[in-house]
Amino acid sequence: MDEEDLGELDDGEALTLGAHHHDVVVPQEAAGERLDKFLSEQFPALSRSRLKHLIEAARVYRDGVKELNVSAKVKAGAHYRLLVPPPEPAEPQPENIPLSILYEDAHVLVVDKPAGLSVHPAPGNWTGTLVNAVLWHAGESLKHVGATGRPGIVHRLDMDTSGVMVVCKSEFALSSLGRQFQDRTIARRYRAFGVGQPKSPWGKTGRIDARLARDPRDRKRMAVVPETAKAGKTAATNYEIVTRFGIGLQGNAGAAATEMICVLESGRTHQIRVHMAHLGVPLIGDQVYGDTKAARALQSALPETAQLKRQALHAEMLAFTHPATSERMSFQSELPLDLMALRAALSDL
Repeated sequence: MDEEDLGELDDGEALTLGAHHHDVVVPQEAAGERLDKFLSEQFPALSRSRLKHLIEAARVYRDGVKELNVSAKVKAGAHYRLLVPPPEPAEPQPENIPLSILYEDAHVLVVDKPAGLSVHPAPGNWTGTLVNAVLWHAGESLKHVGATGRPGIVHRLDMDTSGVMVVCKSEFALSSLGRQFQDRTIARRYRAFGVGQPKSPWGKTGRIDARLARDPRDRKRMAVVPETAKAGKTAATNYEIVTRFGIGLQGNAGAAATEMICVLESGRTHQIRVHMAHLGVPLIGDQVYGDTKAARALQSALPETAQLKRQALHAEMLAFTHPATSERMSFQSELPLDLMALRAALSDL
């Protein structure tokens, strides 16, 4: 549940959410201690990292108000309540979630993933994922293919990125496709809509070769780091400009937005989103890497029906060599309705 939806909880609401609540009042001798240190001393069954996660997930309350600061100093007499969710299942469970299937045989399942669907369970998002849907569709045998918690998964798309994905139904397929991804023989093409236009000497086409690592200021984000950095991995994205929209809008000499084709050489977490932001063309609707003044101005210029709630990124093509037949196979996904509406609105700027 998002932080803004959680609200202030009373005992009845906590039980409704299935959380166990634990209460403690700060004694005089503990005043001034860091919150995470104090709570770890009071609740030794919970690790300090677990407590840190509970605080950041808005599950710790001080005198009835959410406390989100891990390093906050506790005050004598303050009342803290922890809402500890019940343990999650060790393995994802099958769920009857509709799938848009592009191709299927005994080894692979190719799907057209909608935006908003997570690929596999993760903290805070244990159900309602692609893995849960595929387990329902393919049966219990899929649980034994690949890693526990993400059976059959050989690559991923971000939750709010739509498009073509392949899921492996056999260990043989998982091994084969894993090697193809590692050897970079799998072709992946994306359609992206960015704010502004690339500032590059290559004109309509270009290549971004920029190393990516976890952002040291926010571990949920990725960031471009120097090529000499020990952290991170090399990453390269090729792009081609398809259309520039809103030339000269609001006195700007350049374009207000750009439609691009992006082709991956590597497949890193958030690669296109970070590379496009680094290029000066953050993706429209990207709240993590693209919340800029220009992006907000562009959104306000669009009709409400075209204002995105997710990043404007779609995996439109995936090609690989079939693990059993050695046939080269290619799959396409049409642009979804929200991005078609966005394109139409951008054309009217």
